[in-house]
Parts: sequence; structure tokens; C-alpha cells
Amino acid sequence: MKMKLAVLPGDGIGPEVMDAAIRVLKTVLDNYGHEAVFENALIGGAAIDEAGTPLPEETLDICRRSDAILLGAVGGPKWDHNPASLRPEKGLLGIRKEMGLFANLRPVKAYAPLLNASPLKRERVENVDLVIVRELTGGLYFGRPSERRGPDGNEVIDTLAYTREEIERIIEKAFQLAQIRRKKLASVDKANVLESSRMWREIAEETAKKYPDVEVSHMLVDSTSMQLIANPGQFDVIVTENMFGDILSDEASVITGSLGMLPSASLRSDRFGMYEPVHGSAPDIAGQGKANPLGTVLSAALMLRYSFGLEKEAAAIEKAVDDVLQDGYCTGDLQVKNGKVVSTHELTDKLIEKLNNSEARPRILQ
Repeated sequence: MKMKLAVLPGDGIGPEVMDAAIRVLKTVLDNYGHEAVFENALIGGAAIDEAGTPLPEETLDICRRSDAILLGAVGGPKWDHNPASLRPEKGLLGIRKEMGLFANLRPVKAYAPLLNASPLKRERVENVDLVIVRELTGGLYFGRPSERRGPDGNEVIDTLAYTREEIERIIEKAFQLAQIRRKKLASVDKANVLESSRMWREIAEETAKKYPDVEVSHMLVDSTSMQLIANPGQFDVIVTENMFGDILSDEASVITGSLGMLPSASLRSDRFGMYEPVHGSAPDIAGQGKANPLGTVLSAALMLRYSFGLEKEAAAIEKAVDDVLQDGYCTGDLQVKNGKVVSTHELTDKLIEKLNNSEARPRILQ
């Protein structure tokens, strides 16, 4: 298979973790006989500094002619005092909207060597394997108008707006995912207060009729936030709207012990997607070889699975990550028992070594 990939390293540790992911990705693609063309582009603070905007048109052009996007991280205190239109995060929101990436998937999986790093008791964490499906391009974050009113600016207005189509497509995506996992779906809303949530619940119930093999539960967002701490192992797939998903996915991200381990995928109706780690740009450790590349590496695995249907290749990366952690190798942010702390580059070397020595590695005829 041949693929064209847009590479957006971004800010802070973004270039370092992206370099690691590309090295791992090239190894897997070579081992399995695939080819990829990588084209770099600017986004976030780096784009502001060089092009005067967080999302240059050239970046969008590169993304439009690619099969998928890999993103490192955006943001940092350097740009905190910029006007709203020149904040790095504007680039991230903009590319999601421009590319139609409405479905954000955040897997949260417990790795045995990291269980002691979780703030929760080991027995609550060890069986956690869930995915949060977040609607990404509608709701409160994209409502109009958003303004301050009154003579003193003491009244504010933010609007939460959804169309039926926007809700239908994200719920459909969640049902499809649940059907190939453990067939359990929790639809999260605030239907006891919000009209948008009442429509959400109605559409979830309508869609459930098409998936009789999927067990569906309706949960209020406040109850869900409590249950994610009290009993996270009960969840398989969680689907919710934009703001609720933002909050719940950040809460869930700490369950397994480190933000640095968590990948994400932002998808549209076809196979196109953008793949990025959940963590931020961590400018305080940029360029020091301390960055944890595993969230970005695992995001590359999601790309192979969801955009290209390469399940064996994705699983090979995930197994290499698990094996390296089992061997005790880690970056400083991971509290692996008796762990051997190594640099970003060294950890990537260990991943590549696992991939090249794997018994499951195919023998490609030259």
C-alpha cells in the first residue's frame, strides 16, 4: 500500500515525539511492504512565528491532498498574550473544522507496568479498556454569538447549537465502534436540563434500533464523571457532545497513570483522519530528550487501523509499546516499577528493536 501523510510537528516537544513516531512508522511500513510519502507543514505557534497565522492556507492544502494527518502538539506560554485570533489553539480548532473531523476517539487502556502510577487503586484500573467518542465540530465551542453585553460588559453569552445531522453522525460512529468491540455503549448527556441533550437522547434511542446487538445505557454527565473514578472498568464505548467529551476524556486520561501514553484520532465519515497524542506541548522539557513519545507512536498505530485498515501493522506497534514497558524501559514521566529511564531517542530505538525482532514480522520478498 502507498500512502501520503501530512506531518504537523507543531510546538514544544511536538517535533521530538513526531520524529519518534515517524521512525517507528517507517519501520513498520518497511517490514510489511508498504510505502509512505511524508510532507511537513506548520501549525500552532510555529506557524504564527513563521507565517503570521496559526493555520496557514499552505498547511490546509497539504492536508487536503494527503490520506491522513499526524499532529505533534500545539501551544505554549510564549503565545499566551497573543490576541485570540493568534493563539496556537486556533490552528487546532480550525483544522478540525476545515477538514470535517467531527469524531474524536480517545482510547484509555491500562498497561500492567503502569498500574501503580494511577491515582486509583490497582484493582479499579487493571481491566480498564475504554474509548471516549467526542463530537468535535459543534456545540458550545462553535456557538454564535459569543460575546459580552451590557454597558459594563457584565453579561456574557455563549450558545450551544447542534443540528440533527451533527448528532446522528457521531452517534452512528459510536455504535459502529461498539459493535466491533464489546458491544456496550454509554450515551452521555444532560437531558434533565438541556434541550440539546434531550434531542441527543432521542437520536441515540432511534439509532439503537439499528444495532440490536449493542447494549445501550443513557447516563447524565455528572454521574458519568463520578463513575469514571468509582468503576472505570464498566465502560466500553462512551459517546457524548463536544464540551462534555472534552472534560470526560481529560478526566479519563489520568486513570491509567500518564497523559503521555494516550493517543487520539479525529475522524470524518470516510477513512480520513488526524492523529495526535492527548498530551500538550510541554515546552519546559522541549529539546532535552525527556519527552515521552508513546502517545504519538500509539496515535500512528490508530492511523494505520482507522485510515488504512492495517490491523496487523497497528497491532505490531501496540505490542512493541507493551513489550518495551514490560522490559522496564520508560521516560521520566512514567512510574514503571524498577524502570530504566531512557531518553526519547533511546526509547524509540527500543521500540524499533522490538518491531524488527518480532516473531510476527512478515518476511517481505524483495
